[in-house]
Amino acid sequence: MEKENKRLAVLVGCNYPKTRNELHGCINDVLTMRDTLVNRFGFDLNHIKVLTDDGSASILPTGANIKKALDAMVDQAKPGDVLYFHYSGHGTRIPSLKPGRPFRQDEAIVPCDFNLITDVDFRQLVNRLPKGASFTILSDSCHSGGLIDKEKEQIGPSHVTTEISGTLSVTDNIKPKAIPFESILQHLSSLTGIYTSDVATHLLELFAADASLKFRLPPLEVNLFESLKPDEGILLSGCQANETSADMMNPVMTGGKACGAFSNAVEMVLKKHEAQLSNREIVMLSREVLKEQGFEQHPCLYCNDENANATFLCQPAAQNTTL
Repeated sequence: MEKENKRLAVLVGCNYPKTRNELHGCINDVLTMRDTLVNRFGFDLNHIKVLTDDGSASILPTGANIKKALDAMVDQAKPGDVLYFHYSGHGTRIPSLKPGRPFRQDEAIVPCDFNLITDVDFRQLVNRLPKGASFTILSDSCHSGGLIDKEKEQIGPSHVTTEISGTLSVTDNIKPKAIPFESILQHLSSLTGIYTSDVATHLLELFAADASLKFRLPPLEVNLFESLKPDEGILLSGCQANETSADMMNPVMTGGKACGAFSNAVEMVLKKHEAQLSNREIVMLSREVLKEQGFEQHPCLYCNDENANATFLCQPAAQNTTL
């Protein structure tokens, strides 16, 4: 009997409790998505690993722990398997270390211990996928566009099928999911006692081999992780690389339950449309939801041409119903 393909997920919610960077809806985001994965997309609860920083999870979402969980998921992947990573938390932009790009900025997520996970780390994970497996990343964080280095833009600053504009109308209950690079440096400097603007120096001092590949490898070696051909990485980002994503602390539209604006938009789209939706449809419909709510963030899609129109998370046809 042919073995059924696995559906594996790592869900990370960072609220940074009792810090100046505290958010409110990130853990709610991943717990809601956990239920959606099980009830709609056929994931086994035992194949979903949840990392949160509120004390409810057995594993804290440190940089090392997140990468360990992602590595384990990719390591056990076989052709046909569906892998999913949902991150809700802070994001940031860091100066590029690549030769010839002194003014370019690269994207990173901010685990609870500030051990940054960068676009190069996600590129390396995607490059390790066995042929025929897919890896979908949904990042509800600031500056998340382009979080898989060198992934092809399908919907974003250069490729948008509709003009989206809006004004943030509920600012009293909104907090951006961004930590400025200067604040990252200040925090890391307070831990290392080293006063330099070179973030790599701090991260290597604090985390050594657990620091991002971007900081552990010479820039020329980092370039070896660039995508040379279409791959199975799929990124749904909460916003463009130069934008922020919103954390809604007391949103009227969710009955007062704190959540990330993008995560909530995706959930609203899935509830409204019970039929299969493509990755492109998920992003465009989420853009419409956020526009109606008055947000200025623009979700993006990065993947190869085929996956742009592929079904989001390969939703089993048996669970498909008519719109």
